[in-house]
Amino acid sequence: MHRLPRVLFAAWLLAGSGIAAHAACDTGLAERMHAKLYPKRGLDHERAVCEPWRGVPGRFIVVLPLPRPSTEPGTTQFDLDVLVVQQADNGNTERAKIVSRLFDEDVLIEDAVRISEIRVDGARYALAPDVRAFGLRILRQGSSRANPYSNESLALYVPQGPKLAKVLDGLELTLEQGEWDTNCTGSFETVRGSLSVARSGTGGYADLVLRQARSESRSSPLGDECVSQEQRQTFKSRLLRYDGTRYRLSKGTAAD
Repeated sequence: MHRLPRVLFAAWLLAGSGIAAHAACDTGLAERMHAKLYPKRGLDHERAVCEPWRGVPGRFIVVLPLPRPSTEPGTTQFDLDVLVVQQADNGNTERAKIVSRLFDEDVLIEDAVRISEIRVDGARYALAPDVRAFGLRILRQGSSRANPYSNESLALYVPQGPKLAKVLDGLELTLEQGEWDTNCTGSFETVRGSLSVARSGTGGYADLVLRQARSESRSSPLGDECVSQEQRQTFKSRLLRYDGTRYRLSKGTAAD
């Protein structure tokens, strides 16, 4: 029996999940926003996002990935327009209104590492009594079989009137990577993380706690089998504090 190293199995599952990536709303809201704002620019429909903002009635989060011309073969760059849209009471998308918006120029790059999905983080990030953030997760997938790679990063956005402020940018939560001979022998690393709101606060916003679990494994042939040996898992907690503009990782570990 040949056992596939766990990190490879997870990476291939993630690659397949791109098929189910969040496309535009069934109502066509994302397409309408794109046609209204960028009639002469293309839209990456596969990775466009449109989801209700849970807990905020009538509001939707719309993400428009806009490919840019690239001079480097095999590389695609994207502008990202992130919108908070108020849907009309009768559900008429023609009357939808943009409430807050952030245009992020040249913010994503795709090369040998593919952007497999952009999705809304539905967690409740209550940063202050009257401030609630929403998250966007970017999932990436490498193309090398011999060096499997995937990761997931998180950005947090806060509406500030007509503007969206990105208060957390590209925090890596999950990482899976390895190197093997494509048959059995190899070493692999997995990092799993979660982000939660702390009781403490800095700069008017609640602190955030990043918890991560890291594990390593090695696989090698044993007779007719490929055997994976897991090493001891390690855990780490770190605190992120708001400096008035962005959340930054603090030194040391976080207190619960």
